[in-house]
Amino acid sequence: MGYVKANDVLPAEIIEQIQDYIEGETIYIPKRPDHKKCWGEDTDTKEVLAGRNHNIYNDYCHGLSVKALADKYFLAERSVKRIIMKET
Repeated sequence: MGYVKANDVLPAEIIEQIQDYIEGETIYIPKRPDHKKCWGEDTDTKEVLAGRNHNIYNDYCHGLSVKALADKYFLAERSVKRIIMKET
């Protein structure tokens, strides 16, 4: 999330109206509900995590312990167990 100067994008009248409520502060203007995107929609994060989870399950099937997997993938043992349960 980046910051934009109000003076660069809003008409002076709108800025004056906003200043009636808040001034000199940073505010967040949420997206409209119809403009929201699902988590990971703009990146490959979902695919990366799916691949990692598949590798975790594969390693587990080949004998690595939950503790060893947690150490290998820098995850909590609880997270590894959850991933294994989902992959089965």
